[in-house]
Amino acid sequence: MEPTTTIRSYIEDYIRKQGYTLQYFADISGVNAGTLSAIIKGTRPIAMAQLDLITQGMKLEEGYFYEIYGAECFVESAPHWRRLEPFLQRCAELDKLECIHKVIQEVTDDRSYISELFEMAEGMLERGQTKAARMLYECVAECEKYQHSERLALCQYRIFTLSLGQDQHENLRAAVHFEPYINRLDEERQLDAIKDLANTYLALRYWDKLFSLSDELDQKTKILQLYTKKKIDKSERLTAYPLFVYRAYSNLLKSAACEGLGKYEEALYYTGVYTDVVNIHNSNEEDRMYISKFKIWAEANTYVYKLMMGDLSILPAYVDFIEINESEVLPAMTNILEVANKFNQDINEILHKFSVQIYSEIDKLKGYTDQVRSDIYITFLLGQSVYHLNRGQYLEGMNQLLYCLNEAVKINNQKETIHCAALYERYRHISTPDHAQQYKKIMMGVERNYDKKENRLFHLA
Repeated sequence: MEPTTTIRSYIEDYIRKQGYTLQYFADISGVNAGTLSAIIKGTRPIAMAQLDLITQGMKLEEGYFYEIYGAECFVESAPHWRRLEPFLQRCAELDKLECIHKVIQEVTDDRSYISELFEMAEGMLERGQTKAARMLYECVAECEKYQHSERLALCQYRIFTLSLGQDQHENLRAAVHFEPYINRLDEERQLDAIKDLANTYLALRYWDKLFSLSDELDQKTKILQLYTKKKIDKSERLTAYPLFVYRAYSNLLKSAACEGLGKYEEALYYTGVYTDVVNIHNSNEEDRMYISKFKIWAEANTYVYKLMMGDLSILPAYVDFIEINESEVLPAMTNILEVANKFNQDINEILHKFSVQIYSEIDKLKGYTDQVRSDIYITFLLGQSVYHLNRGQYLEGMNQLLYCLNEAVKINNQKETIHCAALYERYRHISTPDHAQQYKKIMMGVERNYDKKENRLFHLA
């Protein structure tokens, strides 16, 4: 198809080459013959529904004409929202992202559509059309006239959450970019924004930053609770959770930050704080669901912090707890491995006991973001490789180490990539030729990734 070909000329050529009458094509396409005639003559614009029917009647794939339609209706002529809205929606449904990109670049000169584009992005997000929604949010954010508006902040919040993925370096960039916009959000939405930002830093293990954000979340929640006289119904509130959940979670995150810094007594203190926070009366069904979660986390974390402080006598009780709470198997085994490596404990029996659940639960971890889930898995693999290497089980330890290195490289976890590489170099003398070949292959992949980044930075063409 030549770039100068119009949709109506394409339809006209098709009817002529097929030897159809206008009425016959109208019958097989489902478009009125008079309407079809007016479209071909150029006296009537094509509606989206009619374009889809015509495309189907010509036995072409859905969206075949969308690129030309976008150029004809929204680039070469003044766009009208009544036609633009269904076009963008259909493009989102068919994942025609390039068509969306080209059209919104042209229409944003008319700022009167910014509000409609924002509302459309919100609808797309609800329907799970995340890639298309992100394009619209970015467009609105770029064109927002008032740089301190709540709509701009909300766009940046949506872009931040949609940007999060398995690449930890990119997650950090997204977090740093979004943080200045938090205080421009509605006070209720700020709670979810700070929570999401804190979760990102939790996965990145930025403990000091995690603690400060958690404290900010705690303080903002306290203020909202003071000014909220009655319990807000789930359908009316802007927050994803009841207010008490944010206070409890902020203190759970503080305990996690203290654990990461090796301050286990302080971690136990904050565990006690969120245990008290969820000890509420007149709870409803939703409240009780979260209360149960926090009580389980509090019990698990109490075991962990006491173990880290050297109280190994409670290890059997912790194992009993894991058996009852199977969703905690992987995080618990990660902690037990850390304790075993720290205090030189033999946990072969425990590893064997939960060997099946460990590898089957990674995708089923509940209550964790994808980023934190990946971090837990990497930490488990590294802890297990260290455990085997420390105990002279070199083949198993080296296999686990290289698998961990490969997984760390996949998600661009630079800290653990370096940790794994350093550990490999320490034990290089016991590696097999196969291990050496695997290591070389993985590190060549790392080198290629950095070469690509350098090319992106310095390529001017």
